[in-house]
Amino acid sequence: MHRENTKTVRIGDRIIGGGNPVLIQSMTNTKTQDVAATVAQILELERAGCEIIRCTVPDMEAAEALSEIKKQIHIPLVADIHFDYKMAIAAMENGADKIRINPGNIGGPDKVKAVAEVASGYGIPIRVGVNSGSLEKRLIEKYGGVTAEGIVESALDKVQMMEEAGFYDMVISIKSSDVLMCVKAHELLAERTAYPLHVGITESGTVRSGNIKSAIGLGLILNQGIGDTVRVSLTGSPVEEVKSARLILRTLGLRREGIEVVSCPTCGRTEIDLVGLAERVEKLVEDYPLNMKVAVMGCAVNGPGEAREAQLGIAGGRGEGLLFKEGEILRKVPEEQLLDALKEELEHWK
Repeated sequence: MHRENTKTVRIGDRIIGGGNPVLIQSMTNTKTQDVAATVAQILELERAGCEIIRCTVPDMEAAEALSEIKKQIHIPLVADIHFDYKMAIAAMENGADKIRINPGNIGGPDKVKAVAEVASGYGIPIRVGVNSGSLEKRLIEKYGGVTAEGIVESALDKVQMMEEAGFYDMVISIKSSDVLMCVKAHELLAERTAYPLHVGITESGTVRSGNIKSAIGLGLILNQGIGDTVRVSLTGSPVEEVKSARLILRTLGLRREGIEVVSCPTCGRTEIDLVGLAERVEKLVEDYPLNMKVAVMGCAVNGPGEAREAQLGIAGGRGEGLLFKEGEILRKVPEEQLLDALKEELEHWK
């Protein structure tokens, strides 16, 4: 099922599925009970481009904190629930825009039905989540281990539980830290359901290794037209998750917002601190809501030509650089003034 044809689901003031833009999600790592810290992190994530935020709700204090958190943020709030159906109900009563549960571990069909009834009453969707690490023993035995087929069967079993409770406003999430298994599972699931899918490579690792695994896995999945929301799961700041997700979506042509920075790998011709300059440029452009490409090149001879697709850029020389726009050289600038010159152009970009 291509994302153009998946069922539409409303999460707060946003709609996913049915060809709507793939939305970026992250999860707070603060204690949800600490309202001030949680709100501060969510606002930082909003500035980075996060569009849906999930908070863990392990107890009633956390559930009640959602009410105050929601008043101070501007994006849909998802409550992450494990084991206790009462937490799911409390989260919805305190303003959660969506809840994430595994219907198989919250206490049986009667508890599932209780959650479904409250969600229906509030008009709140439910994300049904299955993780390869929690695959049922019977499915492990059936398929001879943890497999993509087992993950998909487990997910569809949970969907059926919700449907039997009369609930159909769902998003499905299946995750694995095995990249190729995760890709295969999404391919199999997309063939068998019209519900929108939240995609991610779970437990992918640190910012370095996790980004590589996520880029490969999410790229393979999203490029097939599968996936309606996305999270890059990293061991680190959730802000890095959002930055990475934005870059993955932009690279795949699924989102256009933001400035893309391209830079050369350097060589023996480089006469300026290109590595440091490129890093500073990448940081600088985060604050500009422009849809364009900026190039940082190390060679004043080939730079403008190699970066002709960039709207704005720098080509380094010996202690100086050429500032160019739309492939044409604007002027020569001393190395220490290159960043400021680039910033000035961005400030006046139309």
